[in-house]
Amino acid sequence: MAFRPDSAWLSPQPLASASALPAPFYTDADAAAQEARRVFAPSWQLVTSVAALAEPGDHVVDEIAGVPVVLVRGDDGELRGFHNVCRHRAGPLAWCSGRGARALRCRYHGWTYTLDGRLRSAAEMDSADGFDVADVRLPPVAVAVWQGLVFASLEPAAGLDALLAGIEARIAGHDLPALAYSHRDSYEIACNWKVYVDNYLEGYHVPHIHPALNRLLDYRSYRTEVADWHSLQWSPLENAGNFYGSGDALYYFVWPNTMLNILPGRLQTNRVVPLAPDRCRVDFDYYYPAQPDEAERERRRQDQTFSDAVQQEDVDICLAVQKRLASGSYLAGRLCPRRESGVHHFHELMRRAWRDA
Repeated sequence: MAFRPDSAWLSPQPLASASALPAPFYTDADAAAQEARRVFAPSWQLVTSVAALAEPGDHVVDEIAGVPVVLVRGDDGELRGFHNVCRHRAGPLAWCSGRGARALRCRYHGWTYTLDGRLRSAAEMDSADGFDVADVRLPPVAVAVWQGLVFASLEPAAGLDALLAGIEARIAGHDLPALAYSHRDSYEIACNWKVYVDNYLEGYHVPHIHPALNRLLDYRSYRTEVADWHSLQWSPLENAGNFYGSGDALYYFVWPNTMLNILPGRLQTNRVVPLAPDRCRVDFDYYYPAQPDEAERERRRQDQTFSDAVQQEDVDICLAVQKRLASGSYLAGRLCPRRESGVHHFHELMRRAWRDA
């Protein structure tokens, strides 16, 4: 059955009197299916580091709103994206990410495309009347680079610069492009992707769920700032003797599902990928200073251990929330204006996405 939300659920709500998104947005299978078109197809998705696409033929595979995509560095040095779908009979052009490919060759029947998306050869198609390889091109995907990170979109509703406007000035002093990619940790979680995003967007739960994080941050000074397409939670680091050093913790959310977690000498990015109405995957990519000494390696180990512990605490509460959203006991509760303005901002963007589409 098609999901048709009550019009009152989609009306803009002032922060002072706002309620959360109603439970069916987190549990209905058709709502999840519609989000691919309403939310993810026109959005920018964080895919990889520019270092993974440094040389001609370097390529990265991914999926956006159910569409397989491949990003590739061309022979001319340009970074491009295409649907990873052969125009013959929908075979894959690349099974996995790799380096130095000379062409994109379909794994099904061998049709071969240049790195700028033009069909170069199609075996035995000389028997097909009126067929011309020059008429066949791969559908393009928009690609943009910001601070050493590569984003892609099927049909962007706005430019990436508009999405990220103001962040560069705010993070002055953090040289993100100088940080080197370390590794990726991925978690599959039995909750709707928005449950995970909601949890990320407020520090209201930190004193109750994250004892170690609460000691690191200054909860009394914890603040949330919102912009058109992103929000920032920030706090001074409570203790100059912690393993991160002195400075601020900056937690950026970028619509609809990207997080940039910036601490002194460390960037962690998160991308929350919907897998089912009640399941998502969160990809954690870690970036640290290149050529670490022993002290830096120890700091990385501490950061990894700390991050894993916080993540498990978040997973546990998200599982519990998803179960209760699906129970029928809950519809929508009031938000705390002082502590949940980031959640409100996200929910207003979700409501807009449903209204506009």
